[in-house]
Amino acid sequence: MKTSRFKTNAKCMGCVAKIEESLNGKVARDAWKIDLSSPDKILEITSDLSDETVAALINQAGFKAEKINQTE
Repeated sequence: MKTSRFKTNAKCMGCVAKIEESLNGKVARDAWKIDLSSPDKILEITSDLSDETVAALINQAGFKAEKINQTE
């Protein structure tokens, strides 16, 4: 498992709910979160999915997901 971070264009809890529908069954709900207070609306997700798959699932929900390189 790895943790990845993505910049998204989610704006509200309704957006988060749509993203949750897309991730449901593929990633446990407690394995991801979106920081809506961040200007970049950062999605942090811990899973075995590839970054490309995560981005595709977010896109499928109608949102953008841009991978953020880890600086740690």
